[in-house]
Amino acid sequence: MFFSVSTVQMPKLWRNQLETRIPIEEEYYGGKFFQNYIFRRFGPILVLLILVWGSSVICEEFSMVSLPLGFEISGFERKKSFVSENGVFAFGFFNDNLKDDGSFAVGIWYNLENKTANVPVWTAGGGVRVSGNSTIRLSMDGCLTLIDNGVVVWSTDTKGLGVQSTSLLNNGNLVLFGSGEKIIWESFNSPTNILLPGQSLQYPYSLRPPLTDSISSYYSLVIRHSGELALVWANNVTYWNSRLGSTTVAREARFEANGVLGLIDGTGATVWSKSSEDFRDPSVVLRHLRIDSDGNLRIYSWDSVLRAWRVGWQAVENQCKVFGSCGLFSFCAYNTGVPTCSCLFQDSLNLEGGSQRTDSRCNKMADIGKCKSSMSTLKHTVLYGLYPPHDVGVMLNQEACKAYCLNDTTCVAATSANDGSGLCMIKRTSFISGYQDASGSAVSFLKVCLVPLAVSASQADPRSNAASNSLPSGKNISRTKSWKSVIVTVAVIVVVSACAFLGIEILVFWFIHRRRQIKAQSRIPFGKDAQMNPHYSALIRLSYDEVKELTANFKDQLGPSVFKGVLPNRIPVVAKVLNSVVASERDFRMIVTTLGATHHRNLVQLKGFCFEPKHKILLYEYIPKGSLQKWLSKPKQERNGINWQQRLNIARGIARALAYLHSECQQCIAHGNLKFENVLLDEKLVAKLTGFGLHSLLGNDSASLSESFPERDIYMFGQMLLHILTGQQDIVGYSPQRLIHEMYHDKKSVGSVEWEGIERACRIALWCMHDRPFLRPSIGEVVKVLEGNLSVDRPPPSAAFMRENQVDYEESNEISVAS
Repeated sequence: MFFSVSTVQMPKLWRNQLETRIPIEEEYYGGKFFQNYIFRRFGPILVLLILVWGSSVICEEFSMVSLPLGFEISGFERKKSFVSENGVFAFGFFNDNLKDDGSFAVGIWYNLENKTANVPVWTAGGGVRVSGNSTIRLSMDGCLTLIDNGVVVWSTDTKGLGVQSTSLLNNGNLVLFGSGEKIIWESFNSPTNILLPGQSLQYPYSLRPPLTDSISSYYSLVIRHSGELALVWANNVTYWNSRLGSTTVAREARFEANGVLGLIDGTGATVWSKSSEDFRDPSVVLRHLRIDSDGNLRIYSWDSVLRAWRVGWQAVENQCKVFGSCGLFSFCAYNTGVPTCSCLFQDSLNLEGGSQRTDSRCNKMADIGKCKSSMSTLKHTVLYGLYPPHDVGVMLNQEACKAYCLNDTTCVAATSANDGSGLCMIKRTSFISGYQDASGSAVSFLKVCLVPLAVSASQADPRSNAASNSLPSGKNISRTKSWKSVIVTVAVIVVVSACAFLGIEILVFWFIHRRRQIKAQSRIPFGKDAQMNPHYSALIRLSYDEVKELTANFKDQLGPSVFKGVLPNRIPVVAKVLNSVVASERDFRMIVTTLGATHHRNLVQLKGFCFEPKHKILLYEYIPKGSLQKWLSKPKQERNGINWQQRLNIARGIARALAYLHSECQQCIAHGNLKFENVLLDEKLVAKLTGFGLHSLLGNDSASLSESFPERDIYMFGQMLLHILTGQQDIVGYSPQRLIHEMYHDKKSVGSVEWEGIERACRIALWCMHDRPFLRPSIGEVVKVLEGNLSVDRPPPSAAFMRENQVDYEESNEISVAS
């Protein structure tokens, strides 16, 4: 319950304190401060009076310095919010969805008088939507958790870190405090689409516009390793950056209260900056930096007179030059000073460039391969491909550029720079967009249909009607009418009618089937370019329906939660369904991007992914020979078909893949689940590792183990190496002595050099299984041993394998040395 008291009614002393403490909107925020003052000073007396009077009051806003463990807000109480002490910010449930579909987000927003200006500044889980049956709760274990219908959809993951309370600070930062006001977690360290004054952006975090119609934005503001800021589209097209020098390295991007966005190096010096046009204007007290849904980065300032936000700076001055600004089959142009989206054409057969778009989409282009085509000229226009966003450049003048595209059956459109450079950009995808600039010299050419390919019936050979001319005339028919002629006539009519009906049915069925095929392929990003390079490595995001199309509704199951699929360009893939994954879209995309950036001969390549609230799927390349588990499951006589050298090559491949993940990637990627099912063999029996890094997606906590995931990888590799050497699925109960005997009978069939490699592999396997993780070799040392570049001592008696099987270690080593 708030008491609304204006500053005019306040004592002068209180007003002076208020003006000194909060120089923002004196009447509004002064009222808030006075309310907080009354609540803190006389709160107990007011509560006692309310209890005595027997009144029941429900608070829609409450302002407290901090909230204790156990605090929660229910989705059914979404009008209830947690307000900062100065009244500028509020935290709780809100609905910024224009469709009003009953879903809500949880986050922090401005708590201003003008409700339309109360934009969200931070959202939990990157804007994840929840139902009214949700709760945001500061649990007794110290986690701030968002729960929807009993399922945890987001958490600060601060369990057991000593969190004692939470507070919404006056600068808009939501903080979890420990003892002694120690900050355990803060929203400033996980920005969504806005930076507030004093907030920084550091690698690998990024800003991304909020969800639109449950679809994640293609745009993001990223900060790279060098500290350079960049606006990117779909993670592979950069259309603006801060352009740091080649020797300049920044540590973070920081937004200041005076309206300056700067890049700060390790010494604290500003190496690049941009400022708002109202820089250091003392009348402006509220600012923020935001990436908007249109892909532009802007600094906003609060206009206290107009009671609205106004733009003080934007990264891309010409909004039309934001990549993909108007989407597919559209181009952006300025109409009376306002960027307007127009369709490239009105229908599939007749292009009328410049028709203003009345809805959010334009029609797809006609299939130029099935019609006679011509080139439409669009002056002052630049066109570019969206899927894929890569054009081919050739050196041709304007007329030659047009002729080249017209004569190339794979060319859909072309843009001539027309600036003397002779550059002609060829687009071989029908999924294109563009922009028009009246001051630009570029000219684009778009291939369109003129007349469908058809043959006129009138052009048929007149002699084909000779047979019909030989038929009897009506006069003869009337004269020779008989029961035979009647039967023949009826039979001909029936047969012709049946054939016509059957032909129409076949035509309708073919048309429906073809339409479904085209619709399915148009929905699947992999099928959007018929000439797509099969080695195209960009990571593609798919919807769940698209994955169902690829896998024929998960028909061909290869293993637990693993299904085979085929892309429209006939490339086989494997879809791995991740069950019980609880991760925000931001975290999921960050992990998937990291895994997709790995490239190694012994790793299975990640092709794409699907992220939906109920479906998380990874798409890998298909490896035909299957898993190592399949080989170990074969009868012994079939397993012996793989000789010792091939076994050692498989082991080396696995070790090299682990070495790449542990030490050659930008950050160490532990496999976390090394087992036979995750080692695949191609046609040449080259080992390829899959399933790496998934422990991050599955939420496994390495703290629950007595060893780290990389150390665990070494142990599991040692076990796997023994399985490969013995050809046995289960070696529990085997002693080193028995392992040597299992392999010794094959010594006569191999050379001494090869046998030395087998013995080295057996020894390093036992070293990998040492019960003390710090005594295990690194994976790099394991690779050198298996390659013969490093010798290895005999296994230690304290190896976990030795202890588990309780064997006579000295005896086993004597046999090994004697052999």
